[in-house]
Amino acid sequence: MEWLSLIAAGLFETSGVMAMNRLNRDRNAKSLLLLLGAFGASFLALAYAMDSIPMSTAYAIWTGIGASGGALVGMWLYGESKDWRRVLFIVMILGAAVGLKLVG
Repeated sequence: MEWLSLIAAGLFETSGVMAMNRLNRDRNAKSLLLLLGAFGASFLALAYAMDSIPMSTAYAIWTGIGASGGALVGMWLYGESKDWRRVLFIVMILGAAVGLKLVG
């Protein structure tokens, strides 16, 4: 269950980055609440996951999912470059997260 919570924490982190982009465009209370809610949920899910997953592993995977998710969302929704090298490095980040799970 903690691993699902950690994945959810990373996905909420990605949602928080999307909300941050929205807040930059639309400075209003709804955008701010979305930002606070997404990052709040991310931290709560991360804290739950860290009850049984070592902090170093949990934090590395959480940031990997968040960084990869932010880059992918940027490519798919915001027209950022889809250069093969960017995709390769995203795959490497996700591969490292899976590697941490396998050796931890």
